[in-house]
Amino acid sequence: MEGKSILSLTLLKDKVYEYLRNQMKIGKIRPGSMFDITATSQKLGVSKTPLRDALIHLEMEGFVKIMPRRGVVVNVLTVQDIKDIYEIVGALESVAIISASDKLGEAKVKKMEKLNEAMVKAIDKDNFAQYYEINLEFHNVYIYLSGNKVLSKMTNTLKKRLYDFPRRFRYIKEWEITSIKEHQKLHELLSEGKYLDAASFIRDVHWSFKMQEKYIRIYYSNDINDIKVENLKRKIQI
Repeated sequence: MEGKSILSLTLLKDKVYEYLRNQMKIGKIRPGSMFDITATSQKLGVSKTPLRDALIHLEMEGFVKIMPRRGVVVNVLTVQDIKDIYEIVGALESVAIISASDKLGEAKVKKMEKLNEAMVKAIDKDNFAQYYEINLEFHNVYIYLSGNKVLSKMTNTLKKRLYDFPRRFRYIKEWEITSIKEHQKLHELLSEGKYLDAASFIRDVHWSFKMQEKYIRIYYSNDINDIKVENLKRKIQI
């Protein structure tokens, strides 16, 4: 009976976690908002134990901060957070390319080319949701081939912090076109077997906060207050 109880609590915790993450993704739970454990457990019809476990999971991933005797606050994504995440993801994907280099044969590199072509078609149709999913798949080709499950999990979580906090359905077309061109450059380097150059490119260009900053500040303009935003809006056609 004890074994079943532990298993039941684990499964319930996972369900509560997925529910809360989805509520963040669709914008029902907003960054900066607060909710208390008692009210939330009553609303969900669960005990506080699986809810606390789910919140601890979310806190470890950086989505919330548990404040003893005060409740839980949903973290706001700051410019510094974005900068830090870009730096970490760039480093992780750089390592993934090096680790996957002996597995990135012609078929896999060709798959990346096809995915990039599919992204072009998605953007031509202004279908950002489709572009977003294909973009993740493009990067996951070499991330999964690296065979590093911890790296894969970390990059997945960090990208959720960037893009599912909540999920934004508006986009900057110029940025996505630039990103596609960067994908093409990455594909060329991988096709030529220049794995070290490809690793440097993904880190120092594609995931460089400095290189992407003008787009980042516009994309997150509804979430961050910065005097640079208005000036950048004048420079970028969106």
